[in-house]
Amino acid sequence: MNNRYRIHQVRLGIGEPKSDLAKKILKKIGNRNLILTDMEIIRESVDARDKNDIHMDYTVDFQVVTRQRPKQYVRIPQSRKLGIEEAPDMQYSEAASGEEQLLHRPVIVGFGPCGMFAALVLARRGYRPLVIERGKAVDERVKDVERFWQEGVLDPESNVQFGEGGAGTFSDGKLTTGIKDPRIRKVLSEFVRAGADEDILYKQRPHIGTDVLRSVVRHIREEIIRCGGEVRFQTRFEELKTKEKKVKAVVVCSTVSGEREEIPTENVILAVGHSARDTFRYLCERGVKMQQKPFSIGVRICHPQSMIDEAQYGQTRGLPPADYKLSYHCANGRGVYTFCMCPGGEVIVASSQEGGVVVNGMSNRARNSGWANSGLLVDVRVEDFGSPDPLAGIEFQEKYEKLAFENGGGTYRAPQTTWGEFRRDSEQAEPVVRSLPDFAVESIREAVPRLGEKLKGFDRDDAVMTAVETRSSSPVRLARNDRLQGTFGGFYPAGEGAGYAGGIMSAACDGIRIAEEIIGRYLPFDQKS
Repeated sequence: MNNRYRIHQVRLGIGEPKSDLAKKILKKIGNRNLILTDMEIIRESVDARDKNDIHMDYTVDFQVVTRQRPKQYVRIPQSRKLGIEEAPDMQYSEAASGEEQLLHRPVIVGFGPCGMFAALVLARRGYRPLVIERGKAVDERVKDVERFWQEGVLDPESNVQFGEGGAGTFSDGKLTTGIKDPRIRKVLSEFVRAGADEDILYKQRPHIGTDVLRSVVRHIREEIIRCGGEVRFQTRFEELKTKEKKVKAVVVCSTVSGEREEIPTENVILAVGHSARDTFRYLCERGVKMQQKPFSIGVRICHPQSMIDEAQYGQTRGLPPADYKLSYHCANGRGVYTFCMCPGGEVIVASSQEGGVVVNGMSNRARNSGWANSGLLVDVRVEDFGSPDPLAGIEFQEKYEKLAFENGGGTYRAPQTTWGEFRRDSEQAEPVVRSLPDFAVESIREAVPRLGEKLKGFDRDDAVMTAVETRSSSPVRLARNDRLQGTFGGFYPAGEGAGYAGGIMSAACDGIRIAEEIIGRYLPFDQKS
């Protein structure tokens, strides 16, 4: 019998302490003689639909006892009207181990969220994974990125895209996702265990923050190593060895010494992220099945955070920095939408290839920069690529990243203008306009005034637009079957780069899913069949 309950839509006023939740729930239940125990906030959100009645909404799990019998749980009636139901079981169910003997360690290529969580799950279960990451450990990586931002010196192997934690390490650490997956709670719990704030377990739009995320990924790496895994930085994947259409080894190369090594393995998880374009080119030549995938292109648009707060709340006191999510369907059939909105953040240059400029958004935990930015993106269709080649989308991205580099003066200073200049097609807007395809320029000019009708001030003339954003998602998808394997047996394309995720959470869940597939097939090393 389940003695745990969940109640929805428990209201607290702005500034009212969470300690008042118990009495609010008892009042809603209609029995103040009960005692609530083991209370856990499941969800917290701001309800600002009525700007004259802004409040916090909570979903809470709890158990109930009486004052007379404080050790004996009692049942209460479930009520759809009151939003009371039995609480679902949110415990992560581990996969049962298979029976095949594992001869060699699984190899994971890439140490972003997908590879990191695949490695963590495998290591905890005794499979001793080996992680190959072309970039550097997070502390050294931060120094390389800061040098790039300050001096314009790009390290193609250690940058915003490559290194410990993947591209997410230099982001907002946003943990929102559109997927419904029982592994989500597992991912959030592991982040908390590694040092993230516990509020990510229940915030409506949780985020860790770039500054905190750097410590979190370091702690996860240390846990993987403690459990028997290994992480090799500055080690680039170069070759996949197969026999009879099954994985037999990988060849890796040190980016420091140039020394090559062949590592025997029957299982490779490819979790490289969508910026590892040289890897995709190699795999395509190697005969790995892949196909074109639509993505998006556009700019970062930036406004004062106070304007967003005023538009969303009508007030700012006691409320978190406001965010937004907007979309518009243009007359030309293109969709324009905001992506990866960063409250209290900053726009960053996130290049990983020499002679190319790409931008992204980033926020620290406090979200206190005073500025709000988001990607303002336009649909890119596979017909726009101009070629049936599986990698034509990558070439499309590279074309506009190179144009942004040239239009920024042949440096890594991203082209920038204001919406007013862009709208009027003034000379000052040309560097940004020339960094975008014509259909994107046309679509943005049509959409922004309409988005301004949805969010007051979005179309203000001094909104800053920075080009070019091209990497919201992968332009390729690698084929995989219902056992999550690709062209070769034991080859697992995974995460965002392979076209199976779109953000930290979905990538991490995909990594766990593939780890479970390997666990379900093999015994761990400390067991014998």
